[in-house]
Amino acid sequence: MNEPKYRRVLLKISGEALAGDAHRGLNFDVIGSVCDVVKQCVEAGVQVGIVVGGGNFWRGMKDGGDRMERTRADHMGMLATVINCLALADSFEQRGVDVRVQTAIEMNRIAEPYIRSRAIRHLEKGRVVIFGCGTGNPFFSTDTGAVLRAAEINADAILLAKNIDGVYSDDPAKNPAAEKFDEITYEEVLARHLMVMDSTATSLSMDNHIPIILFALKDPENIYRVVMGEKIGTVVSEQQ
Repeated sequence: MNEPKYRRVLLKISGEALAGDAHRGLNFDVIGSVCDVVKQCVEAGVQVGIVVGGGNFWRGMKDGGDRMERTRADHMGMLATVINCLALADSFEQRGVDVRVQTAIEMNRIAEPYIRSRAIRHLEKGRVVIFGCGTGNPFFSTDTGAVLRAAEINADAILLAKNIDGVYSDDPAKNPAAEKFDEITYEEVLARHLMVMDSTATSLSMDNHIPIILFALKDPENIYRVVMGEKIGTVVSEQQ
């Protein structure tokens, strides 16, 4: 059996991806298939932390718009991520995977508070750790929360599972001639304003030298392929 390329990863999943084709709510077939593959990764010896967005229920700035105070709208988005965390945790437990949910905003009746040393201890014991509430602060995306947690737990890579199969020079849905990159640097992503993560998240990843691998979640097996070293999607990293 091949050895995993990455021993500790931070998997970022958008909330919309968990909704499947409905784009709202939860699709338990999709969630189950993701959990099945993450279980494979854990059994292969990979330590897995997960950050999930909340866009299948609420996107703070987009849904609140100018009708709500931004901080309150963002807090609602943080709560939406916790719904997804609990759904994932339940699905993992049904599959016999040991899992812990930690939230950046304390809600002790339903999750542990985020404590870095405790999170690392869980990972070392083979538990999946799901991080909720992003950074715990308004004005920061869950992408930034994912990079922050990846840096804190010393992750080898950030696995960015999206509805697109890589980084393109333009929106491939609008421009069929858009070029797909196999590899690209953080600097080029920022300079060309490519939609990998928001600029704050990309800069934080660059500053902490954490590679980002963006790939399509449509086939959840891609998660396992990436941790085993297959060339899937696009790698965003240092100067090539």
